[in-house]
Amino acid sequence: MNRVELLLAQGQQEPVTRADVLADDPLWLIALKVVVLFVFGVVMTLFMINWERKVVGRMQHRPGPNRTGPGGWLQSLTDGLKLAFKEEVIPTSADRKVYWIAPVISTVPAFTAFSVIPFGPEVSIFGERTYLQLVDLPVGALVVLAAAAIGVYGIVLGGWSSGSPYPLLGALRSAAQVISYEIAMGFAIVSVVLYAQSLSTGDIVDAQRNGWFAVLLVPSFIIYVISMVGETNRAPFDLPEAESELVGGFHTEYSSLKFALFFLAEYVNMVVVSAFATTLFLGGYMAPWPLSAIGDGVLNTGWWPLLWFVAKTLLLLFVYIWLRGTLPRLRYDQFMRFGWKVLVPISLAWFVLVSGIRAVRNDGNVSTVQILIVGGIGIAILVLLSLLLPEKEVPEDEDKIPVTGGGYPVPPIDLEVPKKPRHRAPVSQAASKSELTGSPTGKEADDGTV
Repeated sequence: MNRVELLLAQGQQEPVTRADVLADDPLWLIALKVVVLFVFGVVMTLFMINWERKVVGRMQHRPGPNRTGPGGWLQSLTDGLKLAFKEEVIPTSADRKVYWIAPVISTVPAFTAFSVIPFGPEVSIFGERTYLQLVDLPVGALVVLAAAAIGVYGIVLGGWSSGSPYPLLGALRSAAQVISYEIAMGFAIVSVVLYAQSLSTGDIVDAQRNGWFAVLLVPSFIIYVISMVGETNRAPFDLPEAESELVGGFHTEYSSLKFALFFLAEYVNMVVVSAFATTLFLGGYMAPWPLSAIGDGVLNTGWWPLLWFVAKTLLLLFVYIWLRGTLPRLRYDQFMRFGWKVLVPISLAWFVLVSGIRAVRNDGNVSTVQILIVGGIGIAILVLLSLLLPEKEVPEDEDKIPVTGGGYPVPPIDLEVPKKPRHRAPVSQAASKSELTGSPTGKEADDGTV
């Protein structure tokens, strides 16, 4: 009996982890968190649509929405209600079952990704101690990545089931886009996992108490931000929805509530990847340095961290709006070339470098200053070699057609315009009348009377 009491006492002294606290949440608290996360996704979507229209309007020297509600802030809500009650038009050539379920497949994974994102530290909700997170999984980072990848199935199925060529082209573009940019995004996430030594989103946030990974892993942060824009099909990477060439892209044949679900999935995915970037690189819910030093870290306790988390997420969402109002849409070949020939090689080389640094730090007695000095010398040598190497001279081909800056061929200067062909002899009125009526004339009439 004494041995049992000793074991129980030892078990009580073990530290309680975040996963243990969340596993003890009662059912009513879990249901409350699910409802709050759903409402948060919908409200952020309504806010983002209106905020985006106002900011882009400001950039283009126009007011934006300013009629519905105070300051026009209820415009997106009225648009959502209008879409819910609009007439639904389904193409006759559509596969109705797949056509119906495709928007659902896009929307559900977007909301599911919220479950593993930590919004704050340990708090008390109606007397129950818990974390501002639904669940803390050992592979939480992979859950967000998988949810973003599964969402593309809804786009592909929606474009295919519409029975129209333009939505199908948009769906195929989206599939290729996600495959291309998810590789670079995965390498950026793996670099963070190497430093945090955990795939748990809560552990990744805790690992940034002494410094954000956005400062320590700058290339990973830049690669992730570019990849998240391409992953969510947003300008200048909105090739699956290119209205100037594909009418409306994968959702051309959708209307009413199903179109609203695609729209909801797009904006919820934007919020998810921005919140995930905050978790991975911007310290999660922890306050920035000047604020974190106030009162011995009092602003990192209680409900204050929720404010910092939302502020960082809105900052990344503003980057989406900024890019849309600044950059034009890329051509599809430029977009794919940038993903495969620029982002993927750079992310792979950076991942190898980070792996080497971590191996040296773990096995050898090498300080961070020494690693930075050696790395700086290596980068300086590479830059110097790139400047000293002579440029390759390309021999000019006289028969080669000159091209413009975009790579399109142009007619040569000495192009000879072909001569204007001779006009055919005018057809007689009688002949044209016979062609219309079908009555024989001329020789055919004579032959018929013999």
